[in-house]
Amino acid sequence: MAPSSQYKFLRQAPRDGLSTAMQPSKWQRLHIDPWLTLFLILNALLGLTVLYSASAQDVGLVTKQAMSFGIGFVVMFSLAQIPPKVYQAFSPYFYAFGVVCLLAVMVFGEIRMGAQRWIDIPGFGSVQPSEFMKIGMPMMIAWFLSRNPLPPSFKNTLISLVLIGVPFLLIAEQPDLGTSVLILASGIFVLFLSGLSWKMIAAAGVAAAVVIPIAWEFLLHDYQRQRVLTLLNPEADALGTGWNIIQSKTAIGSGGFVGKGYLEGTQSHLHFLPEGHTDFIIAAFSEEFGLIGVSILVIIYFAIIFRTFQIGLQSFHNYGRLVAGALGLSFFVYVFVNAGMVSGILPVVGVPLPFMSYGGTAIITLMATFGLVMSIHTHR
Repeated sequence: MAPSSQYKFLRQAPRDGLSTAMQPSKWQRLHIDPWLTLFLILNALLGLTVLYSASAQDVGLVTKQAMSFGIGFVVMFSLAQIPPKVYQAFSPYFYAFGVVCLLAVMVFGEIRMGAQRWIDIPGFGSVQPSEFMKIGMPMMIAWFLSRNPLPPSFKNTLISLVLIGVPFLLIAEQPDLGTSVLILASGIFVLFLSGLSWKMIAAAGVAAAVVIPIAWEFLLHDYQRQRVLTLLNPEADALGTGWNIIQSKTAIGSGGFVGKGYLEGTQSHLHFLPEGHTDFIIAAFSEEFGLIGVSILVIIYFAIIFRTFQIGLQSFHNYGRLVAGALGLSFFVYVFVNAGMVSGILPVVGVPLPFMSYGGTAIITLMATFGLVMSIHTHR
């Protein structure tokens, strides 16, 4: 039986020994991919520029964000020095550590705004363990699948789904539906790239169609169901639950083709746009820079994702190909979900826009993922 089409992601990658005659470049000796680094720097500079305006020119906030980027780049370059085989061997332990931390959150986690998502470490601050699983999930599933023949058997597929389901349910219980869905997707992407048959994919679609109504009735909280209903008709409660989406779409539409100009946005500066420097920062960006500015941002995101896929295709081992491909797809989902909720085509789930929204933990976590990607590319 012919392998499924997505298995070409593995079959078309170079094999060991094909490039033995090639000498490593200076960038490979430093374990840095110059193109990916350039795109990340451009994204960081654009993010700091927009944050200065969206935060009402709060220099302190921008300084903290710049420090987070600095720490993130150091983490990325440091992790790039470690060979992928070390990550592969370490994957199950990191996954187990993440699950233990999620269980600890349920027992003595810190509660903020009705959600129990953080662990307070004296002398260090609060830590959100769900962030660990953004890296740990694809690493674990790639480790498990790469130890067996690909495409995966039905048994290995079921085991993978269990490994994916445990953190997903623990994070959804906090509750943090947005992060849980992103982590679920990162594990599913590894399964897809491993050559999962289309029959299994179709069966999963049917199962999802059965589970979604049950989840709507018994698993989702009232405020989560309200977010979905607000998406369908935000004007039904324009001054309440629909306020965020209405103001966001107003900001995006008022930007037009070229925007109002830098520091000239009114929706964010007059505080009509909620969370203008975090989850809804792309609306503030669109108001000031218009369609042209958003197009430039999309091109930068596309370049990052495309380069990540290239690195995955050039990897010499299944683990590297699966991890790089899954991280690239996950990064796309982060961008798509945020842009979708801000533009009113997806429910508001509190997912930040990568490298644009204010938040140090998210930046450092993303930089760590690209450090892993660079390690896969530069270690032969």
